[in-house]
Amino acid sequence: MVDQSLVPVPFTDLVAQHHNIADRILAASQRVFESQAFILGEEVAALEREIAEYCGAKHAIGCASGTDALILSMMALDIGPGAEVITSPFTFFATASAIHRLGARPVFVDIEPGSYNLDVAQVEVAVTPKTKAIMPVHLFGQTVEMESLRSIAKAHGLSIVEDAYQAIGAQYFGRHAGVLGDVGCFSFFPTKNLGGAGDGGMITTDKDELAARIRRLRVHGDIGGYEHVEIGLNSRLDALQAAILRVKLEELDAWTDGRIQNAARYDRLIQHYGLADAVEVPVVLPNRRHVFNQYSVRVTGGRRDQVLQSLRADKLGCAVYYPKPLHLQTCFDSLGYQAGDFPVSEATSQEVLSLPIFAEITAQQQERVVRGMARALGNTGLNQSPLFPEIRGQAA
Repeated sequence: MVDQSLVPVPFTDLVAQHHNIADRILAASQRVFESQAFILGEEVAALEREIAEYCGAKHAIGCASGTDALILSMMALDIGPGAEVITSPFTFFATASAIHRLGARPVFVDIEPGSYNLDVAQVEVAVTPKTKAIMPVHLFGQTVEMESLRSIAKAHGLSIVEDAYQAIGAQYFGRHAGVLGDVGCFSFFPTKNLGGAGDGGMITTDKDELAARIRRLRVHGDIGGYEHVEIGLNSRLDALQAAILRVKLEELDAWTDGRIQNAARYDRLIQHYGLADAVEVPVVLPNRRHVFNQYSVRVTGGRRDQVLQSLRADKLGCAVYYPKPLHLQTCFDSLGYQAGDFPVSEATSQEVLSLPIFAEITAQQQERVVRGMARALGNTGLNQSPLFPEIRGQAA
């Protein structure tokens, strides 16, 4: 019998996910190969209809990546040189790089310490005559406080471009991410809650003219018959990706429920092992559905890296999202920001630690991760009996 205490716990396990749907994935892929229709076409159109229905949007438009989703959306909103877009410095690089790529300026606003999301109370003071849009990031799978943000946008005539890369299925007062602003942008990177077999993206909107322009921009600005009315991009979603994503979309809510249950189990385990004073669990805000693309805790007291190194030595999955805020990235030196400008983001980058949260992780694997954290912190809570009997008797 294998001693499970010696088996690594992966940070994510796409193999386990694939095994459960392999036959359907292969059948969907074969359907595409038999059609020999690989770019856009009916598979992509079907996925667009299904995503629109899932999110409660009037339109969904597939594209080549989540980054392109942001770029195309801003192009369609005429955001370019001289414009400013307000967003978070604590997010994946693409959020700000997409703004910069169009010649606009990312204007950063600090985050809330509990949710890791944009601190909406600070947004209005960042608005200038050059501001064209606000780009809230629904980080780790929980939506920003959108009602207040919409009020600010309306008062100043600004567009809202949702960076919902990590938040498909997340809800705000019962409404899905992606329909909370003017346009929503999703990534289908393989490790997302809805991930493809490569890159892919999707844009959602309720605005007919905006949707039509985005569809045109993703094919070089072509309105058909090689008639180009503006310069766009080559950013088309592959039919093979669409076929795979259609299979996975059928499982998304069940996988999300698994992530939510696993997050609640981590909360319980961290309390059980006496780590609550050293490890702050994610805050789930009222009237939200947090879909936990990541389960990110804060390890206080300057001990995050100690825990990170110990978990890795024990082959227990973990990662840091994100180790350096965007305003301190070398490539954004020209924006003029300095250390200390966004203290919550900077402190969070030094304390945040993400634990494995994929739907297929077992309770026993989660307990091993939390016990590993307790060991790293020298916590006496290890004297507690394990919550899950399968790990009792194993080496601590």
